Amino acid sequence: MKDTLNDMVDIFDDFEDIDNLETDGIEVEETLFREARVTADRGQAPIRLDKFLIDHLANTSRSKIQQAADAGAITVNGKVAKSNYKVKPGDEIVITYSTPAYDNSIVPEEIPLDVVYEDESLMVVNKPAGLVVHPGCGNTHGTLINAVAWHLKDNPDFDPNDPQVGLVHRIDKNTSGLLVIAKTASAKAHLGMQFFNKTTKRTYNAVVWGAIKDNEGTIVGNITRNPRNRLQMCVSPDDSVGKHAVTHYRVLERLSYVTLVECNLETGRTHQIRVHMKHIGHILFNDDVYGGDEILRGTNFSKYSQFVRNCFKQCPRQALHAKTLGFIHPVTGEEMYFDSELPVDFVTMVDSWRRYSGASAAYMNE
Repeated sequence: MKDTLNDMVDIFDDFEDIDNLETDGIEVEETLFREARVTADRGQAPIRLDKFLIDHLANTSRSKIQQAADAGAITVNGKVAKSNYKVKPGDEIVITYSTPAYDNSIVPEEIPLDVVYEDESLMVVNKPAGLVVHPGCGNTHGTLINAVAWHLKDNPDFDPNDPQVGLVHRIDKNTSGLLVIAKTASAKAHLGMQFFNKTTKRTYNAVVWGAIKDNEGTIVGNITRNPRNRLQMCVSPDDSVGKHAVTHYRVLERLSYVTLVECNLETGRTHQIRVHMKHIGHILFNDDVYGGDEILRGTNFSKYSQFVRNCFKQCPRQALHAKTLGFIHPVTGEEMYFDSELPVDFVTMVDSWRRYSGASAAYMNE
């Protein structure tokens, strides 16, 4: 049972600012002491300890790491290590450092919420792009769960600070689309097992750079943090590293230098669609984390460059929308299925590409 509960951590797809490390905090007087653990991959090249930690830990700084090292608060394989220690493959690194205590409790905030469905056990919401799903470092308020807390503020049985209720899965800040939220502990446990057992049905629509060769296919590749960029995930070249991930895709429409695709998630990993599509050479359109906010396909004509920049303005985020969501109702046993409309920014950008593609085809046929 313990292993199953540990594995169920993986049901949370596309986490914001997730780290491949363990953290726990103990509040002592006015200081929060945070312990972070990270293990060097088997293929890790020698690198200074402080540089390695900067690349692998989010929400920290070189000065904090050096202060921790000077205080003897960094250990490698159980021994105190200095900043200039050269990290080797397999090293187990633990850093303990303090930050000012902060109140991370979730408070109700009156934020517009698009509720698609609701009953006594759960609710399905359509999240707009730009909205973080849950408070965290750098996003302490103004999140989806703050909005949910306001929506359910008169429900005495719902405590937004109780981890046994609330979000069952997550999507990125700049991804739009459907999410299910559990209002009771039993509903969250039931829904969580469906995500864990991969029996839920989830499809996303995405616009990617380039013309995908096959009309449909499957991408399989373990996902891990990119050792060269701590803000990115990547497909690991070593299948013993990272978390198993599977994405099925189908071409919906070919639009000149971009392609509209449908992606079906078999697993739910951090940035899974964004990473898998980049892995096969088709970065999501306007994905600023993975390089999709550059002109990756097309011509050198200035009019084309202006057209693409206008498309970036029309959809100022990665072109990814969680369109459908299906699951078994945790109480009634009914099969629930929801389909959301594509948001205006996404549709506007796709329509622009349709007009461009049509004009280009007409020009070529003259």
